[in-house]
Formats: sequence, structure tokens, C-alpha cells
Amino acid sequence: MNKKLFTYKKSGVNISAADKFVSFISKISSQKKGNKKSENIGGFGSISNLPKDIRRPKIVACTDGVGTKVEIANLLNKFDTIGIDLVAMSVNDLIVQGAKPIIFLDYISINKINLKKLKSIIKGIIKGCKISGCQLVGGETAEMPGTYEKDKFDIAGFAVGVVDEKKILDKKKIKNGDVILAVPSSGIHSNGYSLVRHILNKKKIDIKKNKYLRRELLKPTKIYVNEILKLTQKNILNGCANITGGGLADNIKRIIPDRLCADIDLNKIKTIKIFNWLSKNNISDKEMLKTFNCGVGFCLIVKSNNVNKVKKYFSKKFKPYVIGKIIKGNNKVKLNAKINWS
Repeated sequence: MNKKLFTYKKSGVNISAADKFVSFISKISSQKKGNKKSENIGGFGSISNLPKDIRRPKIVACTDGVGTKVEIANLLNKFDTIGIDLVAMSVNDLIVQGAKPIIFLDYISINKINLKKLKSIIKGIIKGCKISGCQLVGGETAEMPGTYEKDKFDIAGFAVGVVDEKKILDKKKIKNGDVILAVPSSGIHSNGYSLVRHILNKKKIDIKKNKYLRRELLKPTKIYVNEILKLTQKNILNGCANITGGGLADNIKRIIPDRLCADIDLNKIKTIKIFNWLSKNNISDKEMLKTFNCGVGFCLIVKSNNVNKVKKYFSKKFKPYVIGKIIKGNNKVKLNAKINWS
């Protein structure tokens, strides 16, 4: 009696396709200029050296994803930018403590391996690593039939950085009278997309037919690594905050010392077009501020006499500007006035 043999492939998992993807990652990562070939790709674990020029190295590690922005990528069948987002979401957190990103790993879980889609994602990850000066040293691709619906997937990233013990940015450096600078975002970045998609569904907006939204909703997160590391090397920064989920207030309060308060004038925030569009879709100012970055991708806290020194390290598009100051108080953050959405 001949019985049909069960195989992993018949259950929906194609190891051969996964092996081809690993080979592609190894090849493409070594081709990119400025990204050394990693002998860790395809191994069980990655081994990396600590930078020799850091005398008292401390390791900083971060992990994050891009949330439901992956659904916009799926809808538009465009996957070449969310890899940049993935790197940005972790490395932008590392630099808040003054750490230099050195290695990055990714995790991709998917219903069924689609080499074209995965190759596009990984190219974005490698580009993000190049921008932030770190190396893709490994990761994991999990084919999970039955867990994800057809064409569905998720991605997560893991970054490790290093900082000299005496260069760590902590709350102790922030003082009464310091100035708060806003560094512009490139757009929505990678937070608030569940609300964005809710609006699109309720308003029955077809982004495939809207050139502006097609471009704007997949615009990659700005990576602030190069600018921030130059400032930390010059000992100009007293503190900084990556403005992600929770918005301006929730993120900046995480770095404010006890008995001090970030006094912010919302009227000084320079909003950009996509947030003006969102604000006109039945979203209150309070909801906008706690869901989106509203045009402020990163905040810097410096002495007042260092404001002009800071500005010279940024391009015109991302030039920092004053939105507030540090005052005495127990509320951590005080938001004054209103944002001008026009």
C-alpha cells in the first residue's frame, strides 16, 4: 500500500526558497559600498568587534518594528522603503543615549516566502544600515502558514550600539534654562498608521489613485544618526528624544529630570503638509499630538549659547529650531498655545 508522504513543503514551508533568500542577503550586503561583507550571514549567531577607539564601552540595545505601515506597503505593492523605516526606528532610539549603532539584525515573518518582496525589503534594510553607519550581521526569516493571511507579513529590527561611559546622555545633564529644539521629521515616520488606515477606510480613499498619498504614506523615516553623533562628539547636547509613538509630550517627558519641566510653545511647531491633511479628517488636536510626530521627528536640549552651533550640522530641510525651554516645575512637560495646521 503506497502512502502519500507528508513534507514540510506540502505544509506550506519552503526551506529551499529560504536558503535562496539567505544567499541573496549575503551577496547583496557585500556589494553595497561602505557595508563590509558579513561572515555571520547564514550562521547560527553573529560575532562582531567593539570599536577600538572607545575606552570605556557600554553596550546599548534597541528593538522595534514599523507597525501597520506594512499594510500600506502591501496595498501599494511597494516594499523598497520599509526596510529603511525598520533600521531608523531602532537606531534613532540608540542615539538618544549617545550610542553609535554598530550592528543590526532583522526578523521577517511571512505567510509564504515571496523572494521578490523579501529582496526589496532587505535592500531597504541594507540602505538604512549604510545611512546609519552600522552593519547588517544576520537575522531570521520565518515562513508561517496559518499564522498570517495570504500575502501578509511583519518585520522587526534589533540594533546594538556602543557609547563611551563618559559620553552617555542622561537626565543629569539637562538644566533649568536649557533650550528645546525641534528637528523636522520627513513625514509620518512609522507611528500612527492604524489611525491613518482607519481614516482611509472610513473616507473610502483609494491611495492607489492618489499620487500625493502614495508618495507620502511610504516616505521613509528620517535617520538622525550622523547629525546627532557629531553633536555628541562635540559635547554640545544635554539631552535628546526620538519622537515616536505617544507623540511629543510622552517622548520628551522620558528624559526630563525631576523638578524640571519642558515648556513647549506648540504655535512654534512648523507642521508639514501630511499632518495638515490628517488634522482636517475629524482628528482633534489632542489626538494628533499623542498619535503623530506632527512634524517634529527629534528633539534636542542644549544650552542657549549652543543653538547656532547645533544648526550648522543639519541640512536646510532638517534645520533645528527653538520650540521651548526647560523651566522649574513638577509636570515634566507643559504644552502651551495651539498648533497652526494651515
